[in-house]
Order: sequence, then structure tokens, then C-alpha cells
Amino acid sequence: MVVVAVVAILASVAFPSYAAFLLRSNRAAAQGIMTELATRQHQFFLDTRGYGTSVAALRSDIPADVAAKYDITVTAETGPPPRFLISAVPRAAQAADTCATLSIDAAGVKSPATCW
Repeated sequence: MVVVAVVAILASVAFPSYAAFLLRSNRAAAQGIMTELATRQHQFFLDTRGYGTSVAALRSDIPADVAAKYDITVTAETGPPPRFLISAVPRAAQAADTCATLSIDAAGVKSPATCW
């Protein structure tokens, strides 16, 4: 009985830590995709003198594991000056993450800053 109690205590400590790790891991995957899309936006701008208005316009796609956890959108404004915003809104279980919507813009400003 003592062993069962010890295992239950360890599980009650370990499970929340594991769940928090999964949320951070999924967030890091989304941030990686967002950073790649921002790089593609800058290359797109050099090629066309404007920013792409969708992930498809940037000749990219969102991996299935990230798409299951986040809705990633790309918006562009013609300006002046031209700008873009890439945002990721958590969905399903990922919505429990303390960092809600993530974003990165043409100037490289990432928000919320504490989550990057």
C-alpha cells in the first residue's frame, strides 16, 4: 500500500510537469514555422516588391502536427510602408497554454515577448 501511495504522489507531481512540457514543445514548433514564414515573406518581398497574403503564396505549408494545435494565418498590407503579420491562435488542448495568440511582424517584433 505504501508503494501505491508513493507512486500516486510521484504521478501527481510528474503529470502536470509533463503536460506543461508538451504545451511548450508545441509552442516552440509553431514559433519555428512562424519564423520560417517570416523569412519567406522577406524573400517574397525581394522578389515581388510586396508581401504574400497566405501560406500558399509563400510556397509553404503548415505541418500537420502544428496545424492540429494552432491556426496560423498570414496577413499583408500594401502600406505604405508594406507590412505583414503572421499569427498563431492555439486550438483544442493547446488553448490551455499561458501564451495565447503568438505573432511576428515585418519588423521582427514577436509578441507576446515573454513567450518567445
